[in-house]
Amino acid sequence: MDVYHALQHGIPFETTAHGVIERRDITDPTRGHPDAIAVVRTSGSTGTPKQTLLTASGLAASAEATAQRIGGQGQWLLAVGTQYVAGLAVVSRSVQAGTVPVTIDPGFSPAEFVAGTNQLDHEFTAVSMVPTQMLRLLDDDAAIAALQSYSAILVGGAAIPERITEAAKRYGLHLHRTYGMSETCGGCVYDGVPLPGVTVDTVAHNGVDRLRITGPMVAAGYFANPELTAAHFVDGAYLTDDYGTVTNGVVAVHGRLDDVINTGGVKVSAAKIQQVLQRWVPEAFVTGIPDAEWGHRVSAVVTGDTSEEILADAVRSAMGAPAVPKTWLRLDALPMLENGKPDRITLTTWLTKE
Repeated sequence: MDVYHALQHGIPFETTAHGVIERRDITDPTRGHPDAIAVVRTSGSTGTPKQTLLTASGLAASAEATAQRIGGQGQWLLAVGTQYVAGLAVVSRSVQAGTVPVTIDPGFSPAEFVAGTNQLDHEFTAVSMVPTQMLRLLDDDAAIAALQSYSAILVGGAAIPERITEAAKRYGLHLHRTYGMSETCGGCVYDGVPLPGVTVDTVAHNGVDRLRITGPMVAAGYFANPELTAAHFVDGAYLTDDYGTVTNGVVAVHGRLDDVINTGGVKVSAAKIQQVLQRWVPEAFVTGIPDAEWGHRVSAVVTGDTSEEILADAVRSAMGAPAVPKTWLRLDALPMLENGKPDRITLTTWLTKE
């Protein structure tokens, strides 16, 4: 059994890096939800394991809303593992469209991306990627040409570096910046605008505005974890771990709640510092490390050759002196999880030792 078969035939399942596991237990109403079709484990970048319960109707609603927003249904290139919601969503969209996705390894090279793209034979083609994957295609002419052939390119899972948005304009790419999570069956906000049927508002939380999402693709909760379910799922809405603003219906995500660094009594955003650094370096990671003097010290991991002095000046100019990293670590490349996101736990551990 594979994910496509399970979705087609309504068989409850969980996908892992090693294959598909049938999970009839997730429909047990005492621990799961009677309408659950899939469970997605999200240990992810924080190390806190969760089993998110997705319903067939939620996945279908997500697929239908996505098709409305990107302008059609067709064939997908599957470039993210199906143990993650982004990959599972690609298969769900394919099932709804009646097409079979072309699969490539998530750690693909530009040549492998081009080869996979060339196997697509539908008039409408689409691909979903994380920013790291997209960035590694932008230095290859053949990969850029392949990107230009897509009807829709979805990029999400992390902050989008300016290099990607600039390349989309330069090469005429049909790019959509997506925001969502396992708890919303994947992306539910495209280019800052919620998908049809989705509402995003904010709830005050420790001095910042916490984002809350309502819509038919919101998950049923967490398997065998009623306390965590009650903390995040209220009256059909999902209370995220992100903070941001909603202005005239446009959603701006400013970062994760645990990315707000209180350093010397001043609150700064790790996500915004990272965005500034990524204008100068290929990859960056920023976090706060506990510090006896500062409470938390701003710390950064960067790749590339740009000097720390130039990077510090850039952050100081954009955000002020408190946002300038006090600890720097330079690597050839950031360690990544299988879903293409930076390995926050490993990077934080390394920075703690600096």
